[in-house]
Amino acid sequence: MLKGKTPLLVALALGLIAGVIAYSAVRKKEMDVRKGWNLVPVVVAAVDLSEGSVVTMEMISQRSIPEQFVTSSIVKPDSASYIVNQKVLVPLQAGDPLLWSQFETTKAAERLSTKVMKKARAITIETKGAQSVGGWVRPNDHVDIIGTFKDPGTGEQVAVTLMQNVIVLATGKITGTTNINLVPDGQREYANVSLLVIPEEAEILTLAQELGALTLSLRNEDDIDVGTQRNHHTTIRTLFDGERMALVQKERLTRITIIRNTSVSHEEAR
Repeated sequence: MLKGKTPLLVALALGLIAGVIAYSAVRKKEMDVRKGWNLVPVVVAAVDLSEGSVVTMEMISQRSIPEQFVTSSIVKPDSASYIVNQKVLVPLQAGDPLLWSQFETTKAAERLSTKVMKKARAITIETKGAQSVGGWVRPNDHVDIIGTFKDPGTGEQVAVTLMQNVIVLATGKITGTTNINLVPDGQREYANVSLLVIPEEAEILTLAQELGALTLSLRNEDDIDVGTQRNHHTTIRTLFDGERMALVQKERLTRITIIRNTSVSHEEAR
């Protein structure tokens, strides 16, 4: 039997050990929970904002929050200028992180008709990813329109460039003046494009969509030349005609600038 102060000292020692173990366990748990919590700056309201308030630089500030809570919906400091002069749709309190969805988007008030010049028309065609250069077509781009149809005389599939140097007015609901930062990621993708054409071209595209598939070919923004009318279309036979393919390749090599490493050269026909 332990006598005197020995039992008390043992009890204190065991209690201290238990306390250290418990503290270590709590700290480890806390560290595990906070693991990966890198702090990232976001834009917050510097003052209380009522619904409909027009945001100024004095009304916003920034603070850091754990990275794992930062999504694409939250306004980052490098994008703060995009929300200045925008109206908030909901009341906010000082310190609230600002979300893109809390602002009145530019596109909501847009009217496509204001971008259509007199005597021209806007028409929309359906496109999938590959039909719009993998989604790289953007408003104000210039494109050619290629149609793929079945020749009523021969029954063959035929590809033909219907129109050249057509201006893209919108991709989905996004125009050249839409503030893309105020558009949620899920709404930036599109399945159709709106084009600026004349009434006669609108008729052609309407019928062409009924008869076959339309594909957009993207042009350089400075390339506004329109080629001469071709004497023939591309058919399945074209694909197997070695002579025609060789001529086409030769033509490509005379037109396209070749970039090798950091030098640029113009490939000449051989």
